[in-house]
Amino acid sequence: MTAPTNGSKNGASGLFHGPAAFLFPGQGAQEVGMGRDLCEASEAARHVVDEADKALGFSLSGLMFNGPADELERTINSQPAILTMSLACLAAAAEQTGQPLLTQASFMAGHSLGEYTALAASGSLDIPSAVWLVRERGRLMQGACDQRPGAMAAVLGMDLAPLEEVCKETNTQVANINTPGQIVISGAEEDIARAIKLAAERGAKRAIPLKVSGAFHSYLMGPALDGMLKALDKVSFHNAGVPVVANCSTRPMTAASEIKEELTQQLCGCVRWQESVSYMVNAGVGNFIEFGPGKVLSGMVKRIASGVQTSAVNDFTSARTLATQGMAGS
Repeated sequence: MTAPTNGSKNGASGLFHGPAAFLFPGQGAQEVGMGRDLCEASEAARHVVDEADKALGFSLSGLMFNGPADELERTINSQPAILTMSLACLAAAAEQTGQPLLTQASFMAGHSLGEYTALAASGSLDIPSAVWLVRERGRLMQGACDQRPGAMAAVLGMDLAPLEEVCKETNTQVANINTPGQIVISGAEEDIARAIKLAAERGAKRAIPLKVSGAFHSYLMGPALDGMLKALDKVSFHNAGVPVVANCSTRPMTAASEIKEELTQQLCGCVRWQESVSYMVNAGVGNFIEFGPGKVLSGMVKRIASGVQTSAVNDFTSARTLATQGMAGS
């Protein structure tokens, strides 16, 4: 399998040695102060943040820059904040290179919330629509958490098949397949407690409850589905300029119709991140660049695939380094 045609532009003469994929993080990556240095140093990043503020009708940037942390961590705020920060990182890097980075990517992908960021970066969504949509997504998800409380746990050192049996016996679901040996499960609190115990009995190295507000990517998000469908119908989607590898199908999507279907499935479905990364590697991608707060996805990529290059752009310094030196990771 070879990389798509647009990836052929991404050769040794570009920023990267060979095809590249752009990655965007999900919820949990937020931190107070994120984006401040970007907006002070980059007009392009400031424009992204200003667009988000205007679309939402309040100072999201003030919350990002100054907190308080407990308000930033609310799902309704953290989702648009992470999306905005990630797009600001991409904009700053593009500004520093003096060329549209879109032509440098063979694929884009994002983890859960990050899938919306990838769609915005690919041109499928404009910034005002994207920030409004993920804030609405956050509101609906929090409402579902309040209506049907749940929990999540990371299970380490257990293969998927036996863990799926554990889930079947405890009425829980596999929510994220992140890396070999790291799978997240989701369900009602008492069911997750039973699943943690059963997984340990059946050979899991560790099973760790996660500090989250609900059972994301599970049937317990069902109450949010109708509202999410209505929200998706209010937004105009365009065909993606760069294929976005879907969380659920783990295949590239470009058509607006298939994008809406993926986002509908993703709310209650499993994020198959390991398979998504493997698909891109098998398609010839050897460079993965993460745009946004933190570098969790870069670490996951290293655990999924050997011999690939990773880099994280999460502030102005790293944006400038990417522009001047290309891949700065390892």
